[in-house]
Amino acid sequence: MANGDTTELSAQESRDEEKERRKIERAERRKKRRAQREQKQRRLLFPADKKGRHVMRLMNFLRMLFYPIHWILFPFRLHGKKKVGPGAFIYVSNHYCLWDVFYPAHTTWEGIHFLAKDSVLHAPVVGSWARRLGVIGAMRDGSDVRTIMDAMKVLKNGEKISLFPEGTRNKVSDETFLPFHGGAAMLAIKTKTPIIPIVICNRPHAFRMTHVVIGEPLELTEYYGRKLTAEDYAQADQQLADVLYSLRENFRKSRAAKKRGKKTNP
Repeated sequence: MANGDTTELSAQESRDEEKERRKIERAERRKKRRAQREQKQRRLLFPADKKGRHVMRLMNFLRMLFYPIHWILFPFRLHGKKKVGPGAFIYVSNHYCLWDVFYPAHTTWEGIHFLAKDSVLHAPVVGSWARRLGVIGAMRDGSDVRTIMDAMKVLKNGEKISLFPEGTRNKVSDETFLPFHGGAAMLAIKTKTPIIPIVICNRPHAFRMTHVVIGEPLELTEYYGRKLTAEDYAQADQQLADVLYSLRENFRKSRAAKKRGKKTNP
């Protein structure tokens, strides 16, 4: 090959390498700017006000905006709403549809950090809102290290979190919950935080009343101060599922008894 051709080929390769280098640098800068924007928008911890409440103003705005819409389209009744007090709690509930996130939100005017798929935080529009609301991203089933650390920071700061142990919407059965993923019991035990059990007693349908029962705060004190195994945590998670089943069964029995009483005492 002639020297001129070799020199031209070498120059072309240099230009291609320079273009590739610049392309990589631009991609890195975009990635860095995106991370900076997300970090700026994402507020994991919300400071307490003078009354000691951790208020999310954006969430309160959304509560007022969507509460009447939610109630009109999917009417609901919360039983035991006053059982939720100020401070750190972990909401644990079964899961049927997207509207389910509103049930714990309607129990308090404090902020709630919801656990959601990590991809939600990176969605073009929804992601920005989710980060502003302090949503905690979970990579798989909520048991990854970053998710646990973020959730523990929130709880130790005296704030509330909400999660659905089933991991996804239950489209299979109206009677049986999907298997509970680990995470809820472990968080409650490690941070010694009470759990607020919430059971959606019937699948929400448009213009049909949904009954949602809120149980007494549950503390897994029998597991505190012990070196626990995976089997211990699995047992504690099963205990949570049993509490939800029990709440639903007791509500149905009470409701059936009231109906029989009305029929016998017109």
